[in-house]
Amino acid sequence: MTPPAAPGEAPAQAHAEPSTTTLPPESGGSERGSRVVLDDESIRRALKRIAHEIHESADGTERLYLVSIPNGGVPLGRILADNLESLTGSRPPLGILDTTLYRDDLSTRNARPQLRKTEMPSSVDDRVVVLVEDVVNTGRTIRAGMDALMDFGRPSHVRVVALVDRGHRELPIKIDYVGKNIPTQPSDKVVFTAEFEPESADQGADGPTRVGAMGLSVIESGARAGEGGSR
Repeated sequence: MTPPAAPGEAPAQAHAEPSTTTLPPESGGSERGSRVVLDDESIRRALKRIAHEIHESADGTERLYLVSIPNGGVPLGRILADNLESLTGSRPPLGILDTTLYRDDLSTRNARPQLRKTEMPSSVDDRVVVLVEDVVNTGRTIRAGMDALMDFGRPSHVRVVALVDRGHRELPIKIDYVGKNIPTQPSDKVVFTAEFEPESADQGADGPTRVGAMGLSVIESGARAGEGGSR
């Protein structure tokens, strides 16, 4: 389920994800000043814990609806859906929601916005929606996600998962389920990477879950002058 195109515009086309996805694209992860904060084992352990927390707080999982914010939320959403299915025997719906055009800082960015795929399998009416994001910093991406979500219905609750919370809030956004709180400087860059096996790369939001090695690093501001970014 995707939003209709505006008059005179062609509908958005879905593009296959590359077989190995770096989120966001980087030059190999070996830059000076980079430190690994979470390895693959730590990330998977955090996602198992978060799945248990969601299950315990959701008062039943039949109304759960996971919505991943690309790019980094996509592999995390798939793994969370797997974990919840293992816990409950029922797999929650899983969507992808691009927030680009809903950002309040869109007009202040110099670069042309890069639109990503939105794929929502059904309405979110009366659902307990869990937005899944890799890194939350200022809170602006989550706010944009909440605005975008309303195009697909009226959920009963909206909750937020973040693998990492950097904590530099500019908006009053609460993270309900956190993998790890990481103190950073506002100008530091946090990079989440994930590999997809080739046969799963074109399966949409909830294709066969073959997420390979994941990792999360912090690149300190002294190593990449001028790069920070708000999430």
